[in-house]
Amino acid sequence: MMKSLDELAKIREQARKKVDIRDSKHGIKIVVGMDTCGISAGARPVLLELVAEVQKRNLNDVSVVQTGCIGVCRLEPMIEVYKEGEEKVTYVEITAEKARRIIEEHIVNGKIVDEYTIGAIE
Repeated sequence: MMKSLDELAKIREQARKKVDIRDSKHGIKIVVGMDTCGISAGARPVLLELVAEVQKRNLNDVSVVQTGCIGVCRLEPMIEVYKEGEEKVTYVEITAEKARRIIEEHIVNGKIVDEYTIGAIE
């Protein structure tokens, strides 16, 4: 069912209130595209799953933040991972399940999940 722009804006705002948005200059930053294109593609459950996994694992050096459209709407939901001293990694077509795997493999164990990256899709 297609949601109206007002409904999507409310969902986005609810998600924003639930998320501890810390914009740390250190550690790891996970950026979730939460514009209407991302939200309509399923970014809200991805955002909530990322936050839950970070909290569950007590990853205090990891922040989960929101942004508007990342720029490739057809590949939403998208997330970008920024680690100090490393190139940004862009993950595309993310689900809550894929988000858990990214936390486990990339964030915790330092291994990029190549098949979810924009390079693998493009």
